[in-house]
Amino acid sequence: MTRDSAASLRTRDSINSGKSSAAPADVATAVLTEAEYELFAELGRPRRVEAGQLLFRRGELGTTMFVIARGVVDLDFGDDLVGKRLGPSEFFGELGLLIGDHVRSADAVAASDGLLIELRHEEFQRLVDRDPGLVSFFLRRAILRVVLNEQSLIRRLRRRNEELQSALDSLYAATHQLNQTEELVRTDELTRLYNRRGLTLHLQEHRERRVHRSMGLLLVDCDRFKQVNDDHGHLIGDRVLQGVANILRSVAGPEDFACRLGGDEFCLLVVTDQREEVMRFGDFIVSTAQNLMQMSHGTPLMCPLSIGACLIDPTHDWNDGYAHADAALYQAKRLGGNRVHWHDMELTSA
Repeated sequence: MTRDSAASLRTRDSINSGKSSAAPADVATAVLTEAEYELFAELGRPRRVEAGQLLFRRGELGTTMFVIARGVVDLDFGDDLVGKRLGPSEFFGELGLLIGDHVRSADAVAASDGLLIELRHEEFQRLVDRDPGLVSFFLRRAILRVVLNEQSLIRRLRRRNEELQSALDSLYAATHQLNQTEELVRTDELTRLYNRRGLTLHLQEHRERRVHRSMGLLLVDCDRFKQVNDDHGHLIGDRVLQGVANILRSVAGPEDFACRLGGDEFCLLVVTDQREEVMRFGDFIVSTAQNLMQMSHGTPLMCPLSIGACLIDPTHDWNDGYAHADAALYQAKRLGGNRVHWHDMELTSA
């Protein structure tokens, strides 16, 4: 026996010693039959590998198939996909051999020292020449394995899409709930108008968006509201406040802002730079309240309203504009209420 023949025999014995004695033709696990393994081991090229050795990377072009004679190989498909650990008699990389220049779909790394059988195109052609029936059976199983892998991938992707949709639905629900909570924080519970916090946030948003438009400010206060509470109770008083809110809501345009500042004090911001326009709003609110008072019989639906009005510049400090409107409201009250009073003082900057 020559030295080369002896070396070849030792390699063949090493391969056969690592082969599983009962290797079923399971397409899901890619285990070779005993006959397939013996033929592949005979015609393939042995290749020793060490633990941690990279065999190929995902995305590389491949033309080689591998059969594990001894040891373990890990396949990492990335993108949160489940990896595979292959052992003796299992094969991988077959599409590189069957298709040629196939893009590898996984990283292949030796998980332990071992021995592989490497098959390239010339070795595969020799397999076909030696036993075409066995190779044909192998090819049918290999194709079926690819189909099963594709179906498994589709199921995983479908599950991930469902999980993503569920996560998006949960995020939408949480965002909707957060928006509702924020809206409740901005809203007066009794009248459903914005509250003082809502007004503060509204002015802040205008500053952040650099909205510089003159506005008319009307401070609305209920005349003799304490008497309504004392004579008819707080439930009737609440209905009067809701009535005032309804008047403001009815006159406010899409860019205007109505709110309840607290107690029996309300405010209406209207987008205009015309004194006459602001006064028209004020006169309408006062006259509407008067008409509602005339409709009530016994139980009041409304009370007289006093209004202080002025123009404000959103680039100036809000407190300045509020102080001017408040001074006008004081004058309206001092003159007997049930009226609108205009503040003519020139605004000062913050």
